[in-house]
Amino acid sequence: MKTLALITSALAFWVLGCSNPYERDNPIDPYVVNKKAGSVQYEGQTYKTLVIGTKVWMAKNLNYNATGSKCYENLESNCTKYGRLYNWATAMTACPEGWHLPSNAEWTALIDFAGGKTAGKKFRATTGWNDYNGKSGNGTDDYGFSALPGGFGLSDGRFSSVGNEGYWWTSSVYGSNNEAYDWNMQCYGDIADWGLGDKSRLYSVRCVKD
Repeated sequence: MKTLALITSALAFWVLGCSNPYERDNPIDPYVVNKKAGSVQYEGQTYKTLVIGTKVWMAKNLNYNATGSKCYENLESNCTKYGRLYNWATAMTACPEGWHLPSNAEWTALIDFAGGKTAGKKFRATTGWNDYNGKSGNGTDDYGFSALPGGFGLSDGRFSSVGNEGYWWTSSVYGSNNEAYDWNMQCYGDIADWGLGDKSRLYSVRCVKD
C-alpha cells in the first residue's frame, strides 16, 4: 500500500510539474510564457517585442521622427505617450530594417488570434483610454500589446480623437490607391475593426518582424 501511495504521489507531482502555472491560474502573460519576447533598439528608442500567434510585434507605437510624421497637436509630450503619427507613404518606410508595416491580412490574423473583431478590449492598454457613458474605456491588455488612443491628424493640420480612438496603418491599399486599410479601436466598445483612410491622414504605426 505504501508503494502504491508513493507512485500515486509521484504521478500527481509529475502532472502538476509539467503543466504551465500561467495556463492554470493566470491570464496570458507573454513576457513570462513566451520565450521569444524581448526588445529592439531603433533610433534611440527601445521597443518591447512580443509574439502573438505566429508574428513578432512591437509592443508600442512607433516614435521614429521621420520626415512627414507629427506629434498629436505638435506636442512632443504626445509623441512620448502615443508615438508619432504618419501619413501612409511615410509609414511604409518608417519601420527599422528587418521589420515592416503590417498588411491588412497580418492585422486580421492578429485580431482573429484573440477571438475576432469583438476582442478589441484584449488589445487596449489598461490605462490611458477615456471613459464613455460612465464606463471605463480601458482594456485588459491580455497579450501585452498595450494599444493606446493616439487619435489622428488631417492634412490641413487638424487633429482629433486622442484619448478616444486609435488608428493604425496597414500596407494594403484599396481601389484606386488613394486609400489604404487601417485598423482602429475606440473607448466606446470592445470592437477592433478595419476601415479605409485617405493616405494623407496621419495614423499610428505598429511594426511587425519580417
